[in-house]
Amino acid sequence: MTDSVNRRIVLASRPVGAPVAENFRLESDTIPTPSEGEILLRSVYLSLDPYMRGRMSDAKSYADPVAIDEAMVGGTVCQVIESKHPNFAQGEWVLAFTGWQDYGLSNGEGLIKMGTNPANPSYALGVMGMPGFTAYMGLLDIGQPKQGDTLVVAAAT
Repeated sequence: MTDSVNRRIVLASRPVGAPVAENFRLESDTIPTPSEGEILLRSVYLSLDPYMRGRMSDAKSYADPVAIDEAMVGGTVCQVIESKHPNFAQGEWVLAFTGWQDYGLSNGEGLIKMGTNPANPSYALGVMGMPGFTAYMGLLDIGQPKQGDTLVVAAAT
């Protein structure tokens, strides 16, 4: 491992309106060491999604808010750097939820294996992941297109 620190972007304060740089803080900490049954993951790709704005608020919602001074949440594609877990090997790629930091620990729950050399790993955070599935289900569930309908798809940005 060439890195010696774990950079994390933490929520420093709750945004009022649109988030600004002052709502976040960059921290450096030691790279965590996995205990028995844990995996050390290095984040390679991070998904930035609209739901994250809601997690910055402490208003009641479908998901818990990010605590002040904690790393922002987020889906990640990671590589296993060190494993003390019987089901994961060094070098494997996984879809995880390590958030806005270089490294994270996992007990393996909720990780989705992607193999040792995935062709397009970032796709798991976009069109082939949660955002793509959300768009697909929105189209089918809300739009309910029927044969003969004209369908126009635009970015939801």
